[in-house]
Amino acid sequence: MSQISRDARKTLDLLRLRADTPGTKNRNHLNNAGAALMPSPVIEAVVGYLSREGEIGGYEAAAESNSLLEGTYDSLATFVNCGRDEIAISENATIAWQRAFYSLSFRPGDRILTASVEFAANYIAFLQVAKRTGVSIEVIPNDASGVLDPDALAKMIDDRVRLIAVTWIPTNGGLINPAAAIGRIARKNGILYLLDACQAAGQIPIDVNALGCDILTATGRKFLRAPRGTGFMYMRKSLVDKIEPAMIDLYGAPWTGPDRYELRPDARRFETWEKNCSVRLGLRAAVDYALDIGLENIEERCNHLSSKLREGLRGIRAVSVHDLGRPLASIISFTVNDWDSSSVMAYLNGKGINVSVSPPSSTPVDAYTRQLPPVVRASPHYYNTEEEIDAFLEAIASIAS
Repeated sequence: MSQISRDARKTLDLLRLRADTPGTKNRNHLNNAGAALMPSPVIEAVVGYLSREGEIGGYEAAAESNSLLEGTYDSLATFVNCGRDEIAISENATIAWQRAFYSLSFRPGDRILTASVEFAANYIAFLQVAKRTGVSIEVIPNDASGVLDPDALAKMIDDRVRLIAVTWIPTNGGLINPAAAIGRIARKNGILYLLDACQAAGQIPIDVNALGCDILTATGRKFLRAPRGTGFMYMRKSLVDKIEPAMIDLYGAPWTGPDRYELRPDARRFETWEKNCSVRLGLRAAVDYALDIGLENIEERCNHLSSKLREGLRGIRAVSVHDLGRPLASIISFTVNDWDSSSVMAYLNGKGINVSVSPPSSTPVDAYTRQLPPVVRASPHYYNTEEEIDAFLEAIASIAS
């Protein structure tokens, strides 16, 4: 490991981070790819706002907190390096993704290019649009390491490619697709690029300009450590100006006369009037918390812990690690001989260790190609300790012996 990496890890005050995270007193939480433990500032933002709603009323609390709520757009814009008018907040990442995707127009013969590890919800949307419009869905080949191959993508480009839609880090496994390389190809050929960053947000730095994506969607509940029921979308301003959302209301498109409306000039045209203000403030608190720590520092710490966990598993004879690619994210997928994955999860849960199970249906193309069974998914975050990784490995070794 480089001196830079060591120095980056030293900047994290682990005692403070764990003191800020009440859940670490109760569980060894290695399910951050599912829903991370919220830090106290996030919990306090949500609970404090809900208390205020109870004291003075919902509309009144929203008006009182308007500047704080508006600041969520500024925090998210800083988080992904864009303008605040390019951010829309949503109830979750799926809705953010769908609002963008279903607002695009397709014709028979158009092509959608996607990744073999694409999340099932996205792929199902592709199938529905293909059924409606006659668009074709084509999977971009991987290289020898299992990662999407930019050279193969470049060879697939023609004037019928309407959209490149890719999951950056899949839901099961440490693979990281070359998002920026994909963006360069998309930009060179003038093709729309939709990037699903659900597992990236809060784990690695995000710069939409460096990535070259037109649209990026993400959730709050995973590595970003925000409440469940939060998500957001970035859409490049030049694209916002051209697209009318598939569904609109009086917030995204104010009524301007008896027979007309006018779309908002910013990405909030994809939002609706009613919203959960409490979790929006929680989302802002989570983003600000991550920015204060530094995404580069978070990435270094995640790399350190996930490498320790992954290599430890690879040293246990009865365990198979199913991760592909290099470099690898802080998500490790594995199986244990003679144990189904749900039983492994239940065993670990009994020892106070949180993991999850990722079924083949979550990444259907990849799972079918590799004939993957349900896999156990362990996903450490920067607030985990080396001792927690050791306890996890000892528990696995005890059932794999």
